Amino acid sequence: MEFSELQRPSSTIAHSYHGAQQLVRLRSKSVVSNQNGPQFNWGSPPSEGGEEGDSGPPKDLRERPMTMRLKRAIREVQQMRVPVVTSWQSWKRSKAKSLSRFRADAGGVMSYVALWRKALHKIGGHFGGGVQSYFIFLRFLVVLNFLSFLLIAGFILIPSIVFRSTSTSNMTVDSTGPEVCKVYDPNLQGLVVFYQYFLDLLSGTGFMEYSYMFYGYYNNTVAESSGFHYNLPLAYLLTSVFYFAFCLICIIARMGSALRVAVATGSGAAGSYSKMVFTGWDYGCQGDRATKLKQKSIHYQLQVDLEEERLQKKALSLTLGQTVGLCSLRIFLMLISLALIGGAFFGIFKATVFSQVQVGAEGILGLFWVYLPSIVITTGNFVVPFMCDQIALFERYSPSTTIIVALFRSVFLRMISLGVLLFTLWSQITCFKDSPKCELCQYNNKEYPCWETRVGQEMYKLALFDFLITIAMLILVEFPRRLFVDHYSCVLTRWVGRQEFLVPPNVLGLVYGQTVVWTGALFCPLLPLINTLKFFILFYCKKVTLFSNCRPAVKTFRSTTSTIFFLVVLLFGWGLALVAMIYSLAQIHPSMSCGPFRSLTMMWSIVPNTFYTLSLTTQDFIFYMGSQAFSIPLFIFSCVVLCYVAALATVYGKSVDLLKAQLKLEGRDKQFLVKQIEELSREMGVPTRDQLDTFDTGAAN
Repeated sequence: MEFSELQRPSSTIAHSYHGAQQLVRLRSKSVVSNQNGPQFNWGSPPSEGGEEGDSGPPKDLRERPMTMRLKRAIREVQQMRVPVVTSWQSWKRSKAKSLSRFRADAGGVMSYVALWRKALHKIGGHFGGGVQSYFIFLRFLVVLNFLSFLLIAGFILIPSIVFRSTSTSNMTVDSTGPEVCKVYDPNLQGLVVFYQYFLDLLSGTGFMEYSYMFYGYYNNTVAESSGFHYNLPLAYLLTSVFYFAFCLICIIARMGSALRVAVATGSGAAGSYSKMVFTGWDYGCQGDRATKLKQKSIHYQLQVDLEEERLQKKALSLTLGQTVGLCSLRIFLMLISLALIGGAFFGIFKATVFSQVQVGAEGILGLFWVYLPSIVITTGNFVVPFMCDQIALFERYSPSTTIIVALFRSVFLRMISLGVLLFTLWSQITCFKDSPKCELCQYNNKEYPCWETRVGQEMYKLALFDFLITIAMLILVEFPRRLFVDHYSCVLTRWVGRQEFLVPPNVLGLVYGQTVVWTGALFCPLLPLINTLKFFILFYCKKVTLFSNCRPAVKTFRSTTSTIFFLVVLLFGWGLALVAMIYSLAQIHPSMSCGPFRSLTMMWSIVPNTFYTLSLTTQDFIFYMGSQAFSIPLFIFSCVVLCYVAALATVYGKSVDLLKAQLKLEGRDKQFLVKQIEELSREMGVPTRDQLDTFDTGAAN
């Protein structure tokens, strides 16, 4: 009896389904008979499948809204028809096909020979796109540093080696300052202890100080031979400037590609949940571990969005007194965080001053005093962010805001700590208080006879110490922690757990190391090569610790968002290094006893001095390029182009907004139609999908 009662509505469903199907056929006939439907010129060649009378660009057959059967029929008709084309059209088509085939083959070859291609695919498949973006960023820095080293080696290192080894007519200009300012003898005299070479390798002193590694070894040589002229000081300066410009171009180009991807896959407030549910799955996941990780990641993202909406509603419901109390608490905690960061800066300042006083110490104790600023900076970068994270738990921000605030504090601490170190060194070198030490040579020549080399040594020690700390953490902390957690089961091991691979702190470490290299490249030309080797080894170390010791963090970043964030922070580090280079070039007197600028009052003076040695025609042309007669028209033309691009961007933005509005209306229309169908189903007695699922489950049981 119950089955017959259920069978009646099912027959009603069948009749209604056939009626709806017949109605769809009638509507499809009317659509086909309409002239606005998709028409196709059967006589057109395969590459020109456009409509007759259509002035737009021809569409490919695959882009047509047709069924596969119809497309195959059109393709067969086109293949039977022999198109009549001219020789020019035939040549143009063949060249276009050859060019497209060459581009595809070149892209395939480049993707095949790309550095760490298989390793990156494996990392992305097991740990997701967020962790993979870190290793892609690391590969970008490896390639950037290697290309930078080739630039420096081609214009500075190799010419210096050639000029020292050949007997060409080289001219070296000595400084015209006092003889006291020219005293600089870094070579050790007599016998040294065998382990002193190891200490010199770590500190950059001894045999390392007077080598191609640092600024002081390069001469102000001007080579002339049979019409060949090479000005080494000018090449040194211009190479440093072009090095910064090259890095900026690479960062902006990569940021542009990342922004295009972010805009194409960007998420707004509307439809974020549907995008996450229907398009958030990563089909590159390999294995159960990666699948469960992706499920947890999507669950966490939904949870964070819901939590943020809950906090926003709660914030709107707060009274005036509660809002004032919350703001007062956040201001108080922010002052505590700033006090911690300020204490770290003060410690760096004192450690740097004390380290410079203890420069003459020897042995292991001397090495410790030399590395004291690096130790204090690294300790501050570990301790202060951890304490700020604990403070952030009481600030009651939303999850995304908490992450942003923590990252901002870490970036500020790492970048400004490097600035404090440079400020302390420059205060010791230039005597800001007009000390008698700087009256004779305009810099502190007694403690810093070659101050550029001293700054290069500090940057060298920072880069080397950062690498040594990373290796030490891997061997002494991460591996023992994994062994302890895997082989012992207690409350402590369950509380500690395996280490999470947190992407933001690791990326900030890379940005900090790259900023150190940019800051010291002017005084240590081989620092990009050292950083290339450092990052190359770091890739394999991080890969080993990722697969062996770490579990991926559940709180992950999207790969597109994280890539843009990485590049923005890297651009900030580049700006800090640029300020340091400009100040060194234009404000501090170069050392009179070493380096390619020993005979000049400022490093930048080599540019005007070389300019006045050019021919009068060249000088007039350069003067014209810098005159108002050229700059004003160029400025007006640039403004016109900028206005055109801005207007074009505005039009495109309005078009995108209209399309988004249409999508919202389409969604509302579909919701309305679904409601109408449900109401009609209730009136006609048609069971809903839930009722049918219940019936199927009961029948199966």
